[in-house]
Amino acid sequence: MADQPTPEIRERVEELRRLINYHNHRYYVLDQPEISDAEYDRLLAELARLEEAYPVLQSPDSPTQRVGAAPLEAFATVAHLTPMLSLANAFGTEELTAFDQRIKRMLSLPAADPLDYVVELKVDGLAVSLLYERGRLVRGATRGDGLTGEDVTQNLRTIYSVPLTLLGESAGWPALIEVRGEVYLGKREFARINQEREEEGLPLFANARNAAAGSVRQLDSRITARRRLDLIVHGVGAAEGAAFATHWDRLQYLEGLGFKVSPHAERRQGVEAVQEFCDYWQEARHSLPFETDGVVVKVDDVSLEESLGSVARSPRWAIAYKYPPEQENTVVRDIQVHVGRTGALTPVAIMDPVRISGSTVSRATLHNEDEIRRKDVRIGDTVVVQKAGEVIPEVVAVIKSKRTGREREFAMPTHCPVCGSQVVREPGEAVSRCTGVACPAQLVEHLLHWGSRRAMDIEGLGPALVTQLVASGRVRDAADLYALTRQDLLALERFAEKSAANILAAITESKARPLDRLIYALGIRHVGEHVAGLLAARFGSLEALAQAGEQELADTPGIGPVIAGSIHVFFRQEQTQRLLEKLREAGVQPQAPAAAAAPGFFTAKTVVFTGALQELPREEAEALVERQGGKAASSVSRKTDFVVVGESPGSKYDQARELGVPTLTEAEFLEKVGPR
Repeated sequence: MADQPTPEIRERVEELRRLINYHNHRYYVLDQPEISDAEYDRLLAELARLEEAYPVLQSPDSPTQRVGAAPLEAFATVAHLTPMLSLANAFGTEELTAFDQRIKRMLSLPAADPLDYVVELKVDGLAVSLLYERGRLVRGATRGDGLTGEDVTQNLRTIYSVPLTLLGESAGWPALIEVRGEVYLGKREFARINQEREEEGLPLFANARNAAAGSVRQLDSRITARRRLDLIVHGVGAAEGAAFATHWDRLQYLEGLGFKVSPHAERRQGVEAVQEFCDYWQEARHSLPFETDGVVVKVDDVSLEESLGSVARSPRWAIAYKYPPEQENTVVRDIQVHVGRTGALTPVAIMDPVRISGSTVSRATLHNEDEIRRKDVRIGDTVVVQKAGEVIPEVVAVIKSKRTGREREFAMPTHCPVCGSQVVREPGEAVSRCTGVACPAQLVEHLLHWGSRRAMDIEGLGPALVTQLVASGRVRDAADLYALTRQDLLALERFAEKSAANILAAITESKARPLDRLIYALGIRHVGEHVAGLLAARFGSLEALAQAGEQELADTPGIGPVIAGSIHVFFRQEQTQRLLEKLREAGVQPQAPAAAAAPGFFTAKTVVFTGALQELPREEAEALVERQGGKAASSVSRKTDFVVVGESPGSKYDQARELGVPTLTEAEFLEKVGPR
């Protein structure tokens, strides 16, 4: 049993949480940090150490819990305490004026009398509702159908502008409050995520709203945590212990509780003043760090709001003034191919410069060959261009009436424009890829994969070192790592004798990693750890694998024709053959596969896992089953022998009970596995 914390330790933990929450608010909400990043990191590290040493002090509202938790199998559905209404739209001055006049008629007010409004920029993101009880976040949900939404609490906890505990003294907290807001991605973060997706050959998010929604709805909250989401709040649903005379009072109250409200919200008297605000931001919005597609206009007086009520699922007291999308015409002068860090080839239109959404655009992604064919984009075409989510330029359509007959069709290259290796496009995929193992465009990413823990496990081979090694020309492929000298490393920035010695020792140690780890480290498409293990067991050496025919590969249990084709193409590239020869010359001699493990409890058994395991990662648990000659399956059927149930199990547990499949706790599973 762990030691119990002393009162002094409990007090220090509470103090650390208070300090960290305070500085999070200064940094993420007010944009006014008071301490350095290093000092903040020291506070967070101290809190994490104390919580690890004293598990009784761990709490879901601790700042240490923002990194994400174990993946869920599905989102639960929850009911909002008050409905989340959507807004009707106004497209232009006439419709905004009609909204103002309609309200006055309903309230029997003179048409000439100006109403008081609050105007807020409409953040383009995902609407969410945050429920706080006694000052602590207990639930976060999406809008859903307005009455019920998905419980995404685990993901919303990862957003630093979402208070886990309300600001101020607890005596001033409402007993219960539903806070309504918009989760969004800033323009720079949206561009960063889409750039990564493009380089990996994944479909791009069409706009920041889609990206925010996709991030919030990740079953694995660790993915959400890696995307720098933000939150702006704009309203209150149910509330106990808080009342407001105006909507402006609401915003001030929420700001006092630690929430970020729109920094550009204003009170305006009369619809003409509201229109001036809308007109100003139609141009000025391009300078904002986030996307906005309009302005939300709300009656300020809460008593009038209550009198107006709602129609269907839209309030009568508010409306969204929407901006038209900005598009321009230009000419495509060329289509060039960009090679991403994972080998994905992306065609890019080179165009006559044109100004859109506040910046000059001369390049636009065409995504892939199928997209070019669908839109029929040719070199020389006049095209309509806009910014996807006002950030990423894209070709919307071709103006075919302006064709002269001199336009040229584009063809995807058969060989990589960077390294000359063969380009392949696998059946069912839209992305073409370079197969070169030493392609300069992919080298940094490939080296990081090579040295990763589950591959060659070269401790210390991180992004900073790899970037320097590649930039200096000392490393042009993975084999060059084994030729590095002490002098090579000491010549790099921030390298001393000890760190150089440690890296060289780690590189030398990696020469004798098991064969399956080396196969995985090569980065062959479709070859993960499991497939690498199958290949190592089947062929016994890297030489035998490299010489295997495509049919021989496909006949290997668990491989199949798609993976076999990818492996066969990989080993037929000149770059691959040169790399293997250099590795042999450097003394890289992988260990032969170990003999098959002795049969165990799970031999010939099919096992399914559900819920979060506490003692070991699920991948490792599945590997334990397979080492005994069992099978780790992903779905439950009548042929399933056991279902291992972790914390917060999903539908697989229910299926097991319905089908009468035996279940095991994690402790029972580990007991039956035996010594590891």
